[in-house]
Amino acid sequence: MKRLLDSLTRKQIVSILLAAVAVIAVLAAFSHWNQERDFRPLYSSLSPEDAAGVLAKVRENGSEFRLSEGGASVLVPSSKVAELRLQLAAAGVPKSGRIGYELFDKTNFGASDFAEQVNYHRALEGELERSVIAISAVEQARIHITFPKESVFLETRQPAKASVLVKLRPGMLLSTQNVMAICQLTASAVEGLQPEAVSVVDMRGNLLNRARKASAGASADDTEPSEATLDYRQKIERDLLAKINTTLEPLLGANRFRATASVECDFTSGEQSEETFDPNKSVMVTSQKTEDISGGSSALGVPGTASNLPRPTGRPAAGSNGTTRRTENISYQSSHVVRKMRLPQGAVKHMSVSLLVDQQVRWEGAGAKLKRIVEPPTPEKLKTIHDLVAGVIGFSAARGDQLVVECLPFEATLNPEQLPEAPKPPVLAAPSRLEQILKNKYLVIALGVGLLLSLLLGTILKLRGRKKKSAHAEIIEQITTGQQKGEHLAKQIENQLAEQAALRQKQEADALSALKLPPVTKKTEVLGKHIAEQAKKDSTVMAQVMRSWMNDAKT
Repeated sequence: MKRLLDSLTRKQIVSILLAAVAVIAVLAAFSHWNQERDFRPLYSSLSPEDAAGVLAKVRENGSEFRLSEGGASVLVPSSKVAELRLQLAAAGVPKSGRIGYELFDKTNFGASDFAEQVNYHRALEGELERSVIAISAVEQARIHITFPKESVFLETRQPAKASVLVKLRPGMLLSTQNVMAICQLTASAVEGLQPEAVSVVDMRGNLLNRARKASAGASADDTEPSEATLDYRQKIERDLLAKINTTLEPLLGANRFRATASVECDFTSGEQSEETFDPNKSVMVTSQKTEDISGGSSALGVPGTASNLPRPTGRPAAGSNGTTRRTENISYQSSHVVRKMRLPQGAVKHMSVSLLVDQQVRWEGAGAKLKRIVEPPTPEKLKTIHDLVAGVIGFSAARGDQLVVECLPFEATLNPEQLPEAPKPPVLAAPSRLEQILKNKYLVIALGVGLLLSLLLGTILKLRGRKKKSAHAEIIEQITTGQQKGEHLAKQIENQLAEQAALRQKQEADALSALKLPPVTKKTEVLGKHIAEQAKKDSTVMAQVMRSWMNDAKT
């Protein structure tokens, strides 16, 4: 080692030391990272009260822990996550920041009535907070309740009220139905609390529900429309306009009409009682009959001892008298009907709808004489539009509804950005040489034959020196034999090309005369004659091609 160190320069020694330090640092960092990555969240998004309770229980267990998210999350080794969660659940930790009805688990005999009321107040608020936090979009919640104040005097009575403060999860929103559900949940848990008396606010201070004034508390002199009233009217108007647009767009077009609606609603409510009497009908209500009978006899004879003896002396018959009275009482009452009705709020009192229909524009003339003609819709079409809109919006003349349908040209129709171009007569362009060749089947065949001939000639020239004389004589004999057939085929092709050229020339001349255009020089005839002349000059090639076609047909 001494000889090795002596052989190293100072620069090499420094480099070795730096490398050793770097390796040790990397190993330490890797070991620390490997140890820290094993920590998993035990609980996250905890309130300070719950985080303190969780840390106390973890310290009692003697487990390592880490804090993150500013103390809102507690991390422990992954092997102890399940065990610690069960232990904390058995100890009732965490408690979501507020204590519920478990506040009454321990009986306190020395508590006063005021303390019991305060504890009940706290327990109810804690239970409601837990219920609101159970909603998926809510991360935290705070609820404050004011119980109703009872009194024998109506002026000093106060209704119950509540306020709900919610913290939403990132990227989540509470819909109108969710806010109404929170209000109903809170009102149902507190005696005497109405959903209208619950205010829901988010952490940014936004009021999520609008306070609604009870109909009983609304004064008759208050004629100023509230925000809820305006929203209700606008909702009805938007619904009417959507129905009109859906009905008229297929008939007129997307930008060919404009519609507006104004709705007046009756927001008064109450109860109406009606009692109707019918004098033509009467009913016996009660019937009472009374009969009284009274009567007696008067004593006659001489008063004294003789009349009181056991065997009195005979005496004359006594006189008798009686009274009878009968009374009958019958009560009749006219028939009547009692009807009680509850008047709803928001009934449509009157509506006004205006519809403006665009006019059609037609152009006549050409160039500088181009003239614009505006044509309004026919009365039949306007009547059809009127009937369609009246049926869609529920038009009622007895209610005093108003529907106006007018037709006027729109600004975009009168001043279009681009004027239409005058129609131009069709011009028959002279076909190019390639188009002429492709339109003629025989010319295409001739060009293909020429290509095949060139290939065959090149092959014959290459194989001429290698083939034997017998093969050469056989090829010459075949070419000579097909020469006459080639000449005959060339004549037929020439005749057909001439007939087609004459027919095409006649058709084009008729078309040009109809359009009054100068005749265009055609190259079809010249090309056909050129191919025919080439076929006459080199009939050997044509014969070879025909022979190959015949062999293909036989196979």
